[in-house]
Amino acid sequence: MKVGTDGVLLGSWTNCKNSINILDIGCGTGLLLLMLAQRNLHSRIIGIEIDAISAREAQLNVNNSNWENRIQIINISLQNFITKKKFDLIVSNPPFFPPNNSENRRDIARRSNALNFQELIYNTSRLLSLKGTFCIIIPKYYESYFCEICNEYKLYCNRICKIKGRANKEFKRVLMEFSFTKSKIKENHLIIEKSRHKYTKEYIDLCKDFYLEM
Repeated sequence: MKVGTDGVLLGSWTNCKNSINILDIGCGTGLLLLMLAQRNLHSRIIGIEIDAISAREAQLNVNNSNWENRIQIINISLQNFITKKKFDLIVSNPPFFPPNNSENRRDIARRSNALNFQELIYNTSRLLSLKGTFCIIIPKYYESYFCEICNEYKLYCNRICKIKGRANKEFKRVLMEFSFTKSKIKENHLIIEKSRHKYTKEYIDLCKDFYLEM
């Protein structure tokens, strides 16, 4: 699986400073959890991934990192993941395209056949600690719908960042942070590029720790 901008954005934007127990739902090959491990050296992270090949690749990447003693990869679906532990931070770069019958691994990973928003949010609500936060990146057109489902489970948006590829484009993605506490929403926006492969200062400032060249 290729490294995607969505994952880089979520891993850079998420506030993980005070989070000890972290869960990455649908960790793929481990990009997001490795970013969080790098940013918070006191964290202990579990990544769950339903696809066996991706889970093995994630374990290989973890083994080749400096943080393998703090990261556990589990090849399991979210629906079958049972633990007494509550997490200070839950993150997910979830599948969001409508289900289909494709057998292509990349296509399956991007589609909601195995995990829809309702299941994701319900299971997040049961695993998140009372003072924990839940961070996600999704397409902009799902923003209201996603918030409505979260509210059903008493999860409220506290922080949001709307993402544009370039200044003359429409908002394409939203980064959102939820918790069980209602508060005034802190909102801002981010433009990724000035032109092809020419990044804005805001994007560089956010993500520079994870790129060799920008």
